[in-house]
Amino acid sequence: MAVYKKLTKIQTEIKAPKNLYNSFGKYHYRNAESICEAVKPFLAKEDCSLVIADDVVQIGDRFYIKATVTLTDNKDGDSVSVSALARESVDKKGMDSSQVTGATSSYARKYALNGLFLLDDTKDADSDEYKVQSDNANEKQKKQSEKSAKVQKETPEEAKLNEEMRNSVDSVYLPTKDNKPSKEQMDKLHSEMERTGVAESVLTQMYQVKSIEQMDSAMVVSALNKFKVTGDKQ
Repeated sequence: MAVYKKLTKIQTEIKAPKNLYNSFGKYHYRNAESICEAVKPFLAKEDCSLVIADDVVQIGDRFYIKATVTLTDNKDGDSVSVSALARESVDKKGMDSSQVTGATSSYARKYALNGLFLLDDTKDADSDEYKVQSDNANEKQKKQSEKSAKVQKETPEEAKLNEEMRNSVDSVYLPTKDNKPSKEQMDKLHSEMERTGVAESVLTQMYQVKSIEQMDSAMVVSALNKFKVTGDKQ
């Protein structure tokens, strides 16, 4: 069908840069609105229309927002659709119920649009950004290897001392052995979100999870360390 040819053209030509910046997590990102803005010129050029619809879906005892993005060829009416689900959080600090649903809808719409137009986080191999990303990844891997080698060379006395040092640190700032957040860690996370006014959507975007309940212990510890240098909400 012609709609698939038009979709292929859009997929191969669309540019949707990450033009938004998260000052808490210090990273760039794109949202559903950014993607829609990038696709608008193609809709006029290819004589297509784009429609986004939301449905509420219950799975078990939880509610999900199902976003469906449909691209339609205006000439023959043929269309292609992609859907994505995002779960509403039981509780989001600093948000009323309508804001919770709105944030969940935006999340689902973004990933439905990503699926339809094949948007991902990879970089062009000949770009400076790709080189920086690759260099950073290699440097991180090198440091991890050096750290592992250092641990392997610990003497029994050093190992005992390091263990004593770890035990002296507040356990809320240490990942658990099974990497499942402890109740104290989740309580501390909620407390810090309340203190700083940072919304749950910021954390879910940063750690690529649908709700903070899906964060593992290492993620929670990472967030808590970031909160250490985040001031109180105004």
